[in-house]
Amino acid sequence: MPRRRRKSGLKVLKAASSSLRMQLLITLVDKGPQSYTDLMKVLKLNPSRDAGRFAYHLKYLLNADLIEPDVDNKEYRLTELGKTMIQFTEDIQQQFFQRKKILVRTSRLAMEEFDRNKIVEALVKEANVPVFQAQKIARETEKRLLEFKTKYLTAPLIREMVNAILVEKGLEEYRHKLTRLGLPVFDVNQLIESTSTTLKGVEAIHKAAADAVMEEYTLLNVLPRDVADAHLSGGLHLQNLGTWVLKPDQFMHDLRFFLQHGLNCGGLNLKQPSYLPPKSLEAAMLTASNVLKIASTESSGEQTLDFFNIFLAPFTQNLPEERIREGLRLFISNLNQPLSNGNSVGASLGIEFVIPDFLKEKEAIGPEGKPVGYYEDFVEESRRLASLILEVMLQDDAYKPVFNPRLIIKIRPEVIKDPKCITLLFDAHKLAAKTGLPYFANLCSTEQTSASYTSTGFRLASDWREDWELDTLQTGSVDSVIINLPRVMYEAGGKENNFFSILDDQLEMALRALEIKYRTIKQREREHMLPFLMQKTDGDQYFRIENSVRLVSFVGLNETIQAYFDKPLKMEGETLDFAKKIVSCLSSDIVRYSKKPETRAALAMVPAPDAAKRLAELDAEKYGWAKVRAQGTREKPFYTDLVALPLGLDASWKDRFRVEAQFHSLTPGGHLAVMPLADEQQKSDDLLAVTRAVAGTIGVGLYVFNRNIAYCAGCKQIFYGKLEKCPDCGSVNLLQSFSRV
Repeated sequence: MPRRRRKSGLKVLKAASSSLRMQLLITLVDKGPQSYTDLMKVLKLNPSRDAGRFAYHLKYLLNADLIEPDVDNKEYRLTELGKTMIQFTEDIQQQFFQRKKILVRTSRLAMEEFDRNKIVEALVKEANVPVFQAQKIARETEKRLLEFKTKYLTAPLIREMVNAILVEKGLEEYRHKLTRLGLPVFDVNQLIESTSTTLKGVEAIHKAAADAVMEEYTLLNVLPRDVADAHLSGGLHLQNLGTWVLKPDQFMHDLRFFLQHGLNCGGLNLKQPSYLPPKSLEAAMLTASNVLKIASTESSGEQTLDFFNIFLAPFTQNLPEERIREGLRLFISNLNQPLSNGNSVGASLGIEFVIPDFLKEKEAIGPEGKPVGYYEDFVEESRRLASLILEVMLQDDAYKPVFNPRLIIKIRPEVIKDPKCITLLFDAHKLAAKTGLPYFANLCSTEQTSASYTSTGFRLASDWREDWELDTLQTGSVDSVIINLPRVMYEAGGKENNFFSILDDQLEMALRALEIKYRTIKQREREHMLPFLMQKTDGDQYFRIENSVRLVSFVGLNETIQAYFDKPLKMEGETLDFAKKIVSCLSSDIVRYSKKPETRAALAMVPAPDAAKRLAELDAEKYGWAKVRAQGTREKPFYTDLVALPLGLDASWKDRFRVEAQFHSLTPGGHLAVMPLADEQQKSDDLLAVTRAVAGTIGVGLYVFNRNIAYCAGCKQIFYGKLEKCPDCGSVNLLQSFSRV
């Protein structure tokens, strides 16, 4: 090597030997060209004290041709030689890493030597960071990792370090995309311990962990930032967040579809055979339970088989009662077998005591999927089946409460007048008096003629396509978003105009979230990820997704009134008027929104205990107990959900139902009135008298008698009330309590 070139090389190395000069070069790499003043500031030098020293080092770098002045902008920048020097020092650092053999436990469950380029690749691929900027972040990460004294690193640790650097540099949009999803080790331990006390099995842990990951993914990567923040902060509550991007919520089946075409898993499992249309009652009921089980993998919430006894009536013709009774027992037993996640299928059965006018002349599907006349020909068979269902539920309750399936008893004008139906009604109320199990749908008004309900109160009626089949069967709810009404009042400072303005904003976010959910489920349809619900026969798709409903609900109506008037919701007067004004405003806005194509939305008052608890807790943390109005205790606060009047309010059932009826007319997407029963023996006749009165003069759509039940697995007895131990054997661990509320 010529002597002059060797001297130049030594000069460059000597220029880089000073830590301050190297710091200056790295600053120009990271931040680009800088002015004299900015460089001194970054290096934390005092202009009055360190000016001479800084000028000396700057001149040294200029003479070594590592930096050059930008005269026009009065800045200094790196030369090509300077960039080469930086690259050279980084290569030395990389060699140092390799010499130390720092290992990384990767997400592929493999051990690899650290490679800075992997960080660059991840930043560019996952977060679309420009290459030059990614290289700078990778260099900074490598520098910090070099300071660690550890035998191996983990991919999550490196990712956290990268995210910390992105936050420091104000690159929040990149950090958002690079966030890792998952649960801390402590949280997983807590999940395992808490699940072990619920007797749900190991799959419940698996599901909860998966839900936690999908919830994070949805909040970070699917929903707009304002909607995600509203959910996290407690302004809104998105139901089923763990399956938000995967499944619809509730579903209303049409059993005739499978009785006619058989059971096709829709490509769900290529090894699993398809089944021909059932030939017997037992096969038909097995088909029904399998439909519910398979569909439970593609829906999040309640499933309903409406007109259950009517659609199965043709299969019971000329069969002895004992065979029908045994078939029903097997159906109920099969339905209650736990799935892989530890839960059984949640199902409702719509039970009719008469054949509705719109169904009388519909072709009846019988054995082997063949037509066997019309459904009006099977009135007696459908009633016998309804009677046996009630009988089986009553008999089996003698050993242990049977809460699944839930029965929806349809009350039509003819039912109240027909003596044969009155006998069935008495049996239904006998079951209600004992367990509070049946739900009663009041279908006596014109608007309710075609209504179908689930046990959660979700309602479908012929108000979309104006066709009862298209509007109520083979469809369901996309999902629901719950508005925290008390939060709106707190934010409004008790001012009415502010309240309704903020409420409009919350409703807009809720509807936007449901629009995203609808588009997401449509995407799952295109990706063939819902093969059972989306199966087609003769060109018709089973799930009429365009007719599915987007539900908006709310909690804390009573507490909102308390915050505004400083008194709870009453059964009349200004508090009731203002409460109706709030609900009416929401309902009318949603009706206007629903006029857009493929936008079926509705306001609902449905059970939301988890949301009622979470939102009350968040509000208590944010605003303090001096401002927050809530039910429960300070340790366990909750807002009123499902009903307008709190169930603890001392009121007659007539007064309570008259108030609830006014809100049912404003919530076409769903509602459920609850009549609390005293913790003592109840008379069936008394409850039947309630139904007669409701059908005649009170406009609640769906109602139920609530029973507090305790069951002792030790002495196999049922008791009434919220008990801490068995009154008979004194057992604590073997006593289970049940209450709808």
